[in-house]
Amino acid sequence: MLDPRGISMLVKTTAASLGFDACGIAKARHLSEDEKRLEDWLHKGMNGKMHYMENYFDLRVDPTKLLPGARSVITLLFNYFPEVKQENQAQKISKYAYGADYHDVIRKKLNSFLAQLKAKVGDFAGRGFVDSAPVLERAWALQSGLGWVGKNGNLLTKTQGSFFFIATLVTDLDITADAPYALDLCGTCTKCIDACPTQAILPEKIINGSKCISYFTIELKDALIPGEMKDKFDHWMFGCDTCQDVCPWNRFSRPHNHAELAPIAAILQLDEKGWDELTEEQFKIIFKDSPIKRSKFSGIKRNLQFLKDESAD
Repeated sequence: MLDPRGISMLVKTTAASLGFDACGIAKARHLSEDEKRLEDWLHKGMNGKMHYMENYFDLRVDPTKLLPGARSVITLLFNYFPEVKQENQAQKISKYAYGADYHDVIRKKLNSFLAQLKAKVGDFAGRGFVDSAPVLERAWALQSGLGWVGKNGNLLTKTQGSFFFIATLVTDLDITADAPYALDLCGTCTKCIDACPTQAILPEKIINGSKCISYFTIELKDALIPGEMKDKFDHWMFGCDTCQDVCPWNRFSRPHNHAELAPIAAILQLDEKGWDELTEEQFKIIFKDSPIKRSKFSGIKRNLQFLKDESAD
């Protein structure tokens, strides 16, 4: 029978063997400070039309309501920084969407993670999440010692920047926890705030989600993008990396070596004419395993038309 420290070591070696780039552990508890911040953020309407963020509020701030008897929260980081960048800068795509849908990639790894742990420590209750459930991933990453939350709202690490997917595993195992990350290494830097094309990044690490380019190009399902956003998209067609691209800590970003995230050729190669002539049938074939399919063909065409109208002025 492994003790809590032994389980901690097993958790981290297993995570590394599955290709995760970092692993941290926190004690499951009610996130009272984050609860207040989230409540205020929602009351101010900064979620825009992302009404799903108002659902399951109590589950978001208390892992014991996601998993009765929860004792530990494991946070895993998975690097997605690409070695090769998109050539076409007229219709830019966020780097996280270059390859296969990370939900599918990481969900498989979480299932393997759980199976391997159970084989070595015996049966236990555990639930894995990757950007698909009411979990405050960045708060748990901070609590587990993996990094700090930057002014742009992203988790930042001292050695590799912020281009990571975050996965969370809530379990009833008693595991020795890591110390929370105690430093805020953003200092007086405001590069992300200054560079945001839509001024979505506010002081005190508050992000107005209803003004973020990623919100308009992915989450917003309206037929048209609001006219007041015209000339502010800086050619972003799906998502936006501006605040990460200008962050000084991302000079330490290193290309990932995850074959599952190999870029889809069309994303790197399609030019303005290629996107314009893309048919719905081609879209479904090319992006069937891509997160870009979230916007659907109609959403991508809407985004492309918005950028075309901008450039026509």
